[in-house]
Amino acid sequence: MTFERRPTEKWRNEVPGARWFKADLHIHTIDDHPGRAKMPDGLSGNPADPQTLEDYARRFLRAVVERGVQVVGLTPHSPRAGAGSDTSAVWRIVEEWNEGADDDGIPFREKIYAVFPGFEPSLREGKEGLHLLFLFDPEIGRDRYLRVFDLVMDGVSPWQGGTLQISSKRADAAFGALTEFRGRERSVGEDWNSLVLAPHIDADKGLLGAQKAQVLQLFDHGAIAGLELGDDKLPKEILRNRPWLRDGMETHRQAFFHASDAYGPGDIGRRHTWIKLASPRIEALRQAFVASDSRVRIGFEKGSDGALRPIDHPPDVASGNRPWLREVTVRGGVSFFGGQEDGKPRRTRFRLNPDLTCIIGGSMTGKSTLLDGLRLHVGAPLPANEAVRRQVETRGRDVFAAGSPEVTLDCPGQDRTAPPLERWPARFFAQNELQRLSQEGAAVEDILARLIPFETEGIGKRGAELERLDKRLVDLARQLAKLDETVGEAEQDCQRTGDAKMALAAFSEAGVDELHQASRERRAWESTASTVQTALRSPVREIVRAAREIDLPPVGGERTEIPSETSIDWRNLDLDGRQRRIVERLEAVSQEAENWTADILDVSLKMGKREAAVRIEVERALAARGYDAGTLKEIQQLTRQASLLPSYAAHRDDTRRRLAADEKTFGDSSEERRTLVEEQRRAFARVTQGVNREFGGRIRVHRIDDADTRTLDDFLRGLRQKGVTRWWNDLDPTKKPSPDRLVACLDAGSLAEVGMSDAVQERFRESVTKSKRRELAALRCPDRYVLELQMDDGSYRPLDDLSGGQRVSVLLSLLLETEDARPLVIDQPEDELDNRFLSETVLPALKKLRGRRQVIVATHKAEIVVNGDPDMVILLDATAHHGRVACAGAIEEPAVRDAIVRTVDGGEEAFRLRRRKYGF
Repeated sequence: MTFERRPTEKWRNEVPGARWFKADLHIHTIDDHPGRAKMPDGLSGNPADPQTLEDYARRFLRAVVERGVQVVGLTPHSPRAGAGSDTSAVWRIVEEWNEGADDDGIPFREKIYAVFPGFEPSLREGKEGLHLLFLFDPEIGRDRYLRVFDLVMDGVSPWQGGTLQISSKRADAAFGALTEFRGRERSVGEDWNSLVLAPHIDADKGLLGAQKAQVLQLFDHGAIAGLELGDDKLPKEILRNRPWLRDGMETHRQAFFHASDAYGPGDIGRRHTWIKLASPRIEALRQAFVASDSRVRIGFEKGSDGALRPIDHPPDVASGNRPWLREVTVRGGVSFFGGQEDGKPRRTRFRLNPDLTCIIGGSMTGKSTLLDGLRLHVGAPLPANEAVRRQVETRGRDVFAAGSPEVTLDCPGQDRTAPPLERWPARFFAQNELQRLSQEGAAVEDILARLIPFETEGIGKRGAELERLDKRLVDLARQLAKLDETVGEAEQDCQRTGDAKMALAAFSEAGVDELHQASRERRAWESTASTVQTALRSPVREIVRAAREIDLPPVGGERTEIPSETSIDWRNLDLDGRQRRIVERLEAVSQEAENWTADILDVSLKMGKREAAVRIEVERALAARGYDAGTLKEIQQLTRQASLLPSYAAHRDDTRRRLAADEKTFGDSSEERRTLVEEQRRAFARVTQGVNREFGGRIRVHRIDDADTRTLDDFLRGLRQKGVTRWWNDLDPTKKPSPDRLVACLDAGSLAEVGMSDAVQERFRESVTKSKRRELAALRCPDRYVLELQMDDGSYRPLDDLSGGQRVSVLLSLLLETEDARPLVIDQPEDELDNRFLSETVLPALKKLRGRRQVIVATHKAEIVVNGDPDMVILLDATAHHGRVACAGAIEEPAVRDAIVRTVDGGEEAFRLRRRKYGF
């Protein structure tokens, strides 16, 4: 019966290249019903019945899905539940996985990545037999699968009643028979592979059983790919006191793994291993075991109670929330990767792995353009070095983003509406940037801070708080200087207003109140006189004159008779007499008004004389009290000033309180900063100890206290005292005092302790005013951490004294060792990379990062592309105007392998070395 694999793109679409899977490679089926194999709950019937097998297969696969297992090894002791070939539960499961769908309609092959049929025979080794797991590609087909089992068992039935039987073949003979059979199959065009694993190695029937010690020491079984740990064991416990085992595993490229040895669906995945595969085939599984340092992760760790528990952070990107970029699409514009083609927008798509992606290609194919363009697009920080920054900006802006193409990022699990740098917070390092970064103390400190996970958050928070306190103290120093000025001005205002108040008191004693009264009376009478003169003198005279000049008409002449009611008694009118009497009276009133006005003017004059006499007396009294008589002219101003005394005093007191409060805040903040600095130093001491341990002394770190003196340099030069500047410049850099010590020596009068001559001390004290002292106290010179590399003779050389390649190697290895989960993007780190350090430090670190951090490297170096075991390789090609993805995939894919050999320096030789080392 042949097997034709049904296609699915689901897994490649989710994660390009190789990806992590939760694997259980040791599961029994009801083919072992004579032994301990169990039916799922609620399922019964004859295990060899076709309907029972169909129901069982579906229930089995659903159990696999429920437990999150994605790679399955079916390894019963017997491959048949009955006598016929159609009674194999293993094969029914394989068929259902390949062709069937779950109850929700989704095919099982889109929920379970790989199902490998296999078996667990007992071979004739030792006293009780040796159990091994044989796994096959499903392409072996059912009938060949059953024939291979019979071949390995040499015709011995696996079960006799409830007792497991031992094959008549030894392990070597079984391996040889299998190899010969596969060779015959391949000669007729059949292509399938097999893999052998050693189960429960420390049990009596396992590879490390005591009865097989002689066999183990010789380690004749190089065909075994992996060793299954006991349920409660981790690798270090198995290797303890067994150096021969470690040597044998290294020789044969074998790896440890955990599996459930499940006899029922409920135990599936109880023990498991995380395995990275690029395809659902045995050869990919073999490659995972061969390159176990990057493709196999034990899924368990010891808890506080000593028992095994699943690891907190599985490597599968789908099981966590670490950020990664799955796909970049550039479309249209006049971009190198977009542009136009046949009148339509051209599109280039880059698919990236969540672990290690290597970008290769010849010169001018766009490797740096892609990485620099991404850097600008997401808004990541640009290089500090100006020349490198210009290169990044030119490639990113003028080539990648030319003509404003449409650029889309696919970041799984992230908010699509968030800014690009939040969705994909990558750290970028352009060509030559790492070498220049080695000269920046803050960058080294940032790398160190991320080396030990439980220290990283605390160091980051304290670092941010120290920066906040630095700024706060500088602001407070400025604020206190302004408050000093405000207090001085307020005290002057209070002094002036107090003097005005004292002057007014003296005026009062000298009789100024009487003078004010006399002045007010004089002004009142002068005003009255003026009013009387204006209001009476002219109007009365005018009335008299007008009355005199009235000329009455004559009375007489003919008069006609008029009605009696209108007739006038002319004799009794006497208009002329009445006019004379009015004029006489008006003249009398006019004379009285004249006299009254004269009297008012006289009183006004006398009041002026009285005021002058009082003023003379007051001036004499003021002179006796020490005041100039001229101050009488300022009395109004003094009165106004004196009235402001309460508000000025309140303002002064309030400012003094604010000054005292801010001075206390300044002191408290300074003390808080000193405490934080000591806490930060203790944390970094633990980090540096960890670095020394992690790198076995090859790299070490030591601290130089208060080494970054840039802020203090600026302060001292700002004093503009040549003697002070000369003193500072002539000091040994390792003996330069911190701002705190300089303030302490200034306050204690012991500046000679920091090397100042008497003349320099005098100039320094004169220059450092009260506000300058605060400004000095607000400064902090951060510590700096010096990286040193151990040389071949055992001595250590600081980073600054290393070659460019050595610097890059040290920094790159530290970057890769950090617990920073942010994606890491590096452009051609090999430009000056030390080959020895690359192989001994950088490549192992790259492998350990699998499952923890996305790393994207553009490179020409074969050691990185091949021995770095990338999970995705992207080959770029280009014309004069456009770049494209010529090939992409995992390293074991033939097309990718050929691309590497053609493109990367030393590619074929690198593959030959890998083949000799790994069997690739």
